Amino acid sequence: MEEQAPVQLPGYAKNEIPKSQLLQNSEPFRTKLAELRTEEMVLNIGPQHPSTHGVLRLEVVTDGEIVVDVVPHMGYLHRCFEKHAEALTYPQILPYCDRMDYLAAMNNEWAFVRAVERMLGIEQDIPQRIEYIRVLVCELNRIASHLVAIGTYGIDLGAFTPFLWCFKDRNHILTLLEWASGARMLYNYIWVGGLFFDLPPGFEKRCEEFITYFEPQIDQLNQLLTDNALFIQRTANVGVLPLGVAVNYGASGPMLRGSGLRWDLRRADSYSVYPELEFEIPMGEGKMGTTGDCWDRHFVRAQEIQESVRIIKQCLLRLQSDLKRTPDFDPRGFCPKKCRPQSPREVYVRSENPRGELGYYIQSDGKTDIPLRVKARTPSFCNLSILPEISRGVLLADLVAIAGSIDIVLGEVDR
Repeated sequence: MEEQAPVQLPGYAKNEIPKSQLLQNSEPFRTKLAELRTEEMVLNIGPQHPSTHGVLRLEVVTDGEIVVDVVPHMGYLHRCFEKHAEALTYPQILPYCDRMDYLAAMNNEWAFVRAVERMLGIEQDIPQRIEYIRVLVCELNRIASHLVAIGTYGIDLGAFTPFLWCFKDRNHILTLLEWASGARMLYNYIWVGGLFFDLPPGFEKRCEEFITYFEPQIDQLNQLLTDNALFIQRTANVGVLPLGVAVNYGASGPMLRGSGLRWDLRRADSYSVYPELEFEIPMGEGKMGTTGDCWDRHFVRAQEIQESVRIIKQCLLRLQSDLKRTPDFDPRGFCPKKCRPQSPREVYVRSENPRGELGYYIQSDGKTDIPLRVKARTPSFCNLSILPEISRGVLLADLVAIAGSIDIVLGEVDR
């Protein structure tokens, strides 16, 4: 096949065509410049992506490496928890609470149990030993949850070793909780009016041994990640959440405290035996950058681990002194056979779970032990809604750092 000679415009010799005329014949000039936005691109991150921490899809509008806007898309893990609860008795709902925030199941079921106990009017009848056991296992679960948040956050930013350290220590906590409840992650241990079972003999001693081992590990973890120069560069002054924005969006937990507000429901609502315990409420202070940045949110979680250790020590001291186990003590003896209020009632009870304020609204007709309505107010849903507000104008790599600093669990977002 013969080669065709290149087409030349009339009146011009080879290689003498003006550039302006070449541009006018090109594709972009056939469209009005006002209609062209070729610098922007829509990028989908997820729903199957490690940095989304679950089946979350982020629709990101980018201008090169700059994030113009981001839209979170939820609904890939919808569990119909609230609708299921309308067809189950109160004790049957408890395992479903575990599965909302599967990293902090103890805290989830305790919040629901407190709501049912208030509705039944037995909240003040719970024995002190049971209350201290509840605080003990929930604070252990809080540490385990924060270790997952810190370890996976390190992976998001390219640090693999902290992940291994965190999961090594978390494994010890899961072993303790499995010994107490029989399950490793989804416990169904805190029941209405009591507990599934008392702590096994020797649990307090084993827990003390773990705390003695774990305290030096916290300092080493902070040296490895929190004070790491590269980690600080990736998180300081990134994803700054002003306090006013956090309050208006309904943020809670480390997201809110990281922005500089000392708000913790264990102090604000003074529920259970927390008023009898000594602990501090860490908050962001802008030590490495601006108050409310990604580093501050990480710092709050790291400090909360140390405060949970303080609480656990005090619980163990009480459980081995004036609240010792007795042969006739039955933690299930206070469990009502029928969780049925005497009259139509509605209650809302909130608790401080590792991600923030977890609240349950329950409406009962007073005739059956099946609720008319159960509404869960979960912290991850509110915290995730802030993502677009603090991500516009950042680099694409910083978007991963911001999403990881929120510490979401999709089981409680798509409830």
